[in-house]
Formats: sequence, C-alpha cells, structure tokens
Amino acid sequence: MRSTSAATALAVLFSSVALSVAAAGTASAAPAVLTTPVGLVADGPLERVFVADQANGRILATDYSGTLVGLNVGFGDVSDLALSDDGATLYAALPSSHAIVALDAATLKINTTYDIGAGVQPYQVAFAGGKLWFSYRTTDADGFHGDLGSVDPSATDPAAAVTLAQLPETVAPYDNSGLLDADPATPGLLTYAGTANSAGGINLLDVSGATPQVVAKTDGPRWSGDIDLVPGTSQLLWNGYRKLSYADGAFTEGAGLSETAWSGDVSPSGLIATAYDRHVDVYKTGATTPVRRFEAGSSSIGEVAWAPDSSRVFALAGNADNTYTLKAFTGPALSVPTLTVNAPSSATRAKKLTVTGKITANVPLPTGAKLAVTRTDLDSPSGKALAAVTVKADGTYSFTDTPPAGGTVTYKVTYAGDAEHTAVSASDKVAVSRASTSLSLNNNGKLYNYGTDVKFTAHLGTTYKNRTVEIWADPYGGDKPKKLIKRGTVNSSGNIAAWVDMTRDTTVTAVFAGDSRYKPKTVKATAYARVKISTAVSKHYRTAKIGSISYYWFHKNTDPLITTTMTYYPGRQQRFDLQVYYQGSWYPADPYWFPVGSNGKSAVSLEAPGEAGWKLRVRSVYVNGSSGDNVNSTTYGAWKYLYFSN
Repeated sequence: MRSTSAATALAVLFSSVALSVAAAGTASAAPAVLTTPVGLVADGPLERVFVADQANGRILATDYSGTLVGLNVGFGDVSDLALSDDGATLYAALPSSHAIVALDAATLKINTTYDIGAGVQPYQVAFAGGKLWFSYRTTDADGFHGDLGSVDPSATDPAAAVTLAQLPETVAPYDNSGLLDADPATPGLLTYAGTANSAGGINLLDVSGATPQVVAKTDGPRWSGDIDLVPGTSQLLWNGYRKLSYADGAFTEGAGLSETAWSGDVSPSGLIATAYDRHVDVYKTGATTPVRRFEAGSSSIGEVAWAPDSSRVFALAGNADNTYTLKAFTGPALSVPTLTVNAPSSATRAKKLTVTGKITANVPLPTGAKLAVTRTDLDSPSGKALAAVTVKADGTYSFTDTPPAGGTVTYKVTYAGDAEHTAVSASDKVAVSRASTSLSLNNNGKLYNYGTDVKFTAHLGTTYKNRTVEIWADPYGGDKPKKLIKRGTVNSSGNIAAWVDMTRDTTVTAVFAGDSRYKPKTVKATAYARVKISTAVSKHYRTAKIGSISYYWFHKNTDPLITTTMTYYPGRQQRFDLQVYYQGSWYPADPYWFPVGSNGKSAVSLEAPGEAGWKLRVRSVYVNGSSGDNVNSTTYGAWKYLYFSN
C-alpha cells in the first residue's frame, strides 16, 4: 500500500532534484541518481522497492536494503507507480504518452501498454477491486477537468480494458486530477481526493462492483495533500496527521496524531508512518503519539512507504545538496528505551561501590525485566559478566560491586530488547585507585665525550603483575625521532638496562605502563654529549718547543692555514678563538665565527704579522645555542701555538 503526498506532486510538477538510492546509513553497491522521484512503492512477495524518475523516464528497483537490482528506461514522463495485489505487476502512469504500462515486477519488462486516449493525462494510480484505477485530467476551452478511469487487467484486448469517466454523478466535478489511495487490507475501497479547493472534496468509493459507488464524501471542498486508508477502521489519514471517520455517507473529523506531518503511509496492519521536516514518526495501531522517531536526512523528507509485512518503513530522505537517499528503517514499531547508568566518579580498589540507573520507554517494559551487566577493567579487558539486575516497577535499578582492579573501570548495562522494544545499552566509568610504585633512571645530567657508549639502567619498584619497562631515547634535534631502544622484563633486582651511543644530547625515558593495582610511572634522565673537534695547522716550516710548549714555526710573512674538523650538523658554526702573547700574558682578540661544511671541515687562513717574534695561539669551540644549534654540549678544542720568525 502507498499514497503520494502533495509535496511529492509539487516536486514532480515544479522541481528538479536528484535522488541516490542507497541502504540506510550505507552506500548502495550500485547507486542510482534520479531527478524528480515519484511513486515510492514496496513489493512484499519480491521484497523490492520501486521508484520512478519522472524527468528521465526511468523506473528503478532496489532490494529491501536499497541496493539497485533493476532498471528500465525510455518511459518519457512517469507520474506514479502502483502494484497489483499479488505484487507481480507494476503499473506506471505516463501522462505525456497518454498511457499506462503494466510491467513484470520481477524484471521491469513491459507486459502491456494501455492507451487511454488522446488528451487524457493519467496522474495517480491505485489497485483495488481487481482493477487498476487512475485519476486523470483533460483540457478543453473551459480549462482542466479531473475524473477517474480504470484498467481491467483480465481483458484480453488492451483497448477494451480501459474505461474512463467513472466518477459517480453524485461526486462534484473536479478541476484537476485527484489523489488516489487503496490497500489490499481494505479490499474494494478507493479514495479520490482533490489537490485544490475544488467542489469534489474527499470521496471514499466502493469499486468492488461494476461501477464505483460513493461510500462517503465531504460536505464541502477539502484541500488534500495526502490521503490514506486506515485498515481495520472506518477512518482515513488526511494530510499526514489528521483523521477522518466515515459513517452514513459522511466524514467527521476526530482526534488526530500528536505530531504535525505533511505526508504518511499506513501499513496493512494499521501502523502509521508520517514524514515531516527531516524525520519519520511511527505510530502503533490506534495510537495518537509516536512509538518511534527516525532522523532521516539533512533536508526535507519526501514520500514514505511501508513494507507490506510492516518489517520496515522506507523514506526518501532529502540531503543538503538537493539529492534524495532511499533509507530503510527496520524495527519501526519498536519502542526505543532510554537507559541511564550512574556510577561514582572515583572509588577505592577492593571496596564496595554502588551503581544506579533507570530505564524508561514510551511503551512500558515487561514486569521484572532484566538488565545484563558487564565490568571491563585492566584484568578483564574483554569484559566480565556480573549478575543480572532486575528493573523495579518505577524503572530504576541498582547493584553493588567490589572492583578488584584499579584504573578506569567501565560498567556497561544492556537491555536485550523484546517484542515491543529495541535493545539498548549504556555505560559509565569509574576511576578506581591504584598504588604508586617507584621507578628510577641513572646518568641524569652527566656529560660524555662524543661517541661514548653509555649504559642507562632503570630500576622498578614493587608492582602487581606487570614487570615490563620500556626505555626510549630521544636525541636532540628534529631530524631524529624518539625511539624505543629496549622493552623487557626487569631482572630479579628490578633492573633493566639499555645502551646509548652518545653522539648528541639525549633524553632517555623509562616507562612503566602500570597494572591493575599500580599506577603508570614515567621518569626521564637527560645526558649530554660533546662534539668531536680536531685542529690541523699547515704552512709551517718546523715544530719546536719554546719552554715546555710545542710551537708551529712560521716565517714572518707566511700565512698559517688552520683547518678544524668538527662533527657536522646543518647550519653549524665554529667559534674561532685567537690570543696574542704579550709581556707574559695571553690577550684574546674578538672571537670569529666560521661555518662548518657538510664534510665537517672549516679552514681559516691567518694573515702573517710581517714581523718576527710574535707568539699566537688558536682553538676551535662549539658553543651550545650560539653555534647554530643545540644538539650537543659546549666543547672546547685544544690550543694550537704559533711562532713567527725571520
């Protein structure tokens, strides 16, 4: 069963939007894009959903999950779809072709084309009383005229199967084609309602006989955007949420549904699904408040349609980009309980605590409903089932537990669901206390020569089960990341060691991850490394001691060449220190800074003094921070002594 809302009708006439067909929440294996979708119907025997693409003349079929399983094209203009009572035949109204086609629902192949006459434009279709009924309009000098026609599928001659002008004489004429609805659960009944304030209003027709007979009609014009028969009652669902009861040939309006809607559909079992804005509401048979709400899209909902077995409801959910997605919502008539869990924010390990909560639903839960409880902690990371707890009459519950493990403890409470309720779970966390342990690491603050292999030893104090320690090395400089250099179990003395090649200042970290009774612990030690420096002197003619110090001897006009080799790092500079000996003391000149090449070399040529008797000394220095980086500690090279003679 299905009906088409005025919102969809207006979309057909005046808009152009796109529809992607997909399962609810997931993309279809073969998504389809449509413009102006119309005629959403569900086929129970085949478990298919059909929707037409009016602008592009296509009819598509998906399975109940939304996966595209069938497609036929070339229909021109499609305004509506309907299924035969047995679900074997799909009918499509083609206004521009002035025809109705009957397709094999399993294959979407055309079985029969019914020409309904030049100038006759079918609008909506519905199957009732063994016939396919269609509303239509014609045009003359006075304007549009609406009426009702039928197709008898048992006729052997398609031309003889079509009958027009079947609105009873007591039904006022319409100035346009009307809305139709029928349902196999209400055999022989058909609604015909106007989409504008025409004199025709709303009519319920008995079409089980040779000609349609009026069962009930409104006493005046009624604008209708959507109309649906309500099986098992003498009611119509009007405009998505208002209800009209019929008796003695007339309609009276009674209490409607609590939530506003602009379209709806009623299942054979009497369940109601309504669409409004971005959500779909579901009502149980006879109820006026919804049992469930589905948030369906980011934009307005189009049509909704029930699966004949009421197992799911389908909706054309609008998206922000003017597309529509076909969504399938399962368990539509199940109440969704609200479950809360309240555990203390903190607790002491091995001490009893109390967890409380409440479960509520718009359909009362069974008396004595049970909730499953699971505790997840460091000792039971996959969860440990605790005793089930019984819900009290007011929906509250409570239980006690003594957490054996510290750290974050999660209590998850679950209601498994029943014939009238969905499953629901909720959880809360408790910070359970743990004892502190000791963890130490040696060599903090020590300074080492470049390339020294240094042993770092971590010592772990008392723990419960975990005796594993990790040791990480993080050399200074952004080009070398922190690296795990040792992970293992401490020895019987609580120690574990790792070696570090000290080529840079390095932060070493020891990490104990904790266990169920002792908290995690992290300690750091930073050790420092000098750079490697050597200085070579050239262009001298001899070496000889002056006093106890060995000098490089140069002629007074020869420029000494001083070549420094220093550990390379991008952007690194050496500080070049120069001092002059005068009257028993060494006097420094201002320091010079020279870059260190990628080969680690830095050569400096000193200008000769041109006089004999001068004593100089030079050295190269790496200064942390001032030499262009901070990856090593300040390191002084050895002094080199120079003497100038004749």
